[in-house]
Amino acid sequence: MSGAFILDLRLAVDTVPVLALALSDIRLMNDTRFPWLIMVPRRPGKVEIIDLDVADRALLMEEIAAVSHALKAATGCRKLNIGALGNAVRQLHVHVIARQTTDAAWPNPVWGVGKSVPYRSDERNKLIELIRTALPT
Repeated sequence: MSGAFILDLRLAVDTVPVLALALSDIRLMNDTRFPWLIMVPRRPGKVEIIDLDVADRALLMEEIAAVSHALKAATGCRKLNIGALGNAVRQLHVHVIARQTTDAAWPNPVWGVGKSVPYRSDERNKLIELIRTALPT
């Protein structure tokens, strides 16, 4: 499918922008309970990682590694959960979630656990800056 890249409305509503990498827009899920980044490759019509061409797949894997390192450095998390589910939002996107043994869902998945707790602007901006600083330039 060709055309311009448009961010899925649900992703736009549930997240805030962090920065753009070569392939992916990085966005922060607006839920303080789980430091959670969403990576959205700017490729229209892509649903699965296998839909990307070889070069984009390789680049996405490198970006996942960089974003994962940055989130771990910013949060000191014990574990990272990384996945590309796409059951509720069809547009290709990758979840990178920082987990702690004390979080509200541990050791289970974060989906469907309680009600989200939005960030205050100051704490959101602080986390975004820590993530940006931890990413290679």
